[in-house]
Amino acid sequence: MSQHESGSGEETHFGNARVPLAEKQHLVNSVFGNVAARYDLMNDLMSGGMHRLWKRTFVGMVRPSRHRPFKHLDVAGGTGDIAFRVAAAGGGPQTEVTVADISEEMLRIGEERAARTPGGERVRFVTGNAEDLPFPDNSFDCYTIAFGIRNVPRIDRALAEARRVLKHGARFLCLEFSDVDLPLLDRVYEAYSFTAIPALGKVVTGDGDAYRYLVESIRRFPHADRFRDMIAAAGLQRAAYQRLSGGIVAIHSAWKL
Repeated sequence: MSQHESGSGEETHFGNARVPLAEKQHLVNSVFGNVAARYDLMNDLMSGGMHRLWKRTFVGMVRPSRHRPFKHLDVAGGTGDIAFRVAAAGGGPQTEVTVADISEEMLRIGEERAARTPGGERVRFVTGNAEDLPFPDNSFDCYTIAFGIRNVPRIDRALAEARRVLKHGARFLCLEFSDVDLPLLDRVYEAYSFTAIPALGKVVTGDGDAYRYLVESIRRFPHADRFRDMIAAAGLQRAAYQRLSGGIVAIHSAWKL
């Protein structure tokens, strides 16, 4: 039974463990609540700063208009890392960015960052579940989710919600860990992920188990081809992806047409 199945009484994976589907969201919330204060620092340490380059490429695909109103939604982006980049790319009051995240702790970090970030006043933070977004149909010019969709209990519902809230002609973009496709790098990356990252998480955040879950969730996430097909099955068109850094991450793109 896979991560994106739904229904009462079903089970899913929480990392390598199997849990009741109804409990997964609470467990995920606990993970991010525990590490929220040092989440962005850990991203730098885990990736050697590479996540900044990945996000630069990712946000470069958003292309917010500087000449007309542009409403952007970043889901599972509580600390504002993507949102502030989009706001800066838009460069003015025409660009409005909404962050939706189910973790109150992550949202609080984002709001604190907004107060000291240029353009932060154009980013609003909303408590919201990716599977049931609190926004009307056809509301946004672009939807992004970075390193978040693999933590959603029912990925198919999240994708359906993405399509619902996007305007016609709007773009869906997802940055997520993927399957390394280079010989030798895959072995090195696997060893690093399961040994160094949980140990680093223990030292920096005091919660090594949270980072063991995050590593396990990467391995459980569908391969790039399969995830592309899931996006298409949700009714988003021209689904495609590009791998970065030898397949460590991939950017998935699609449109509501």
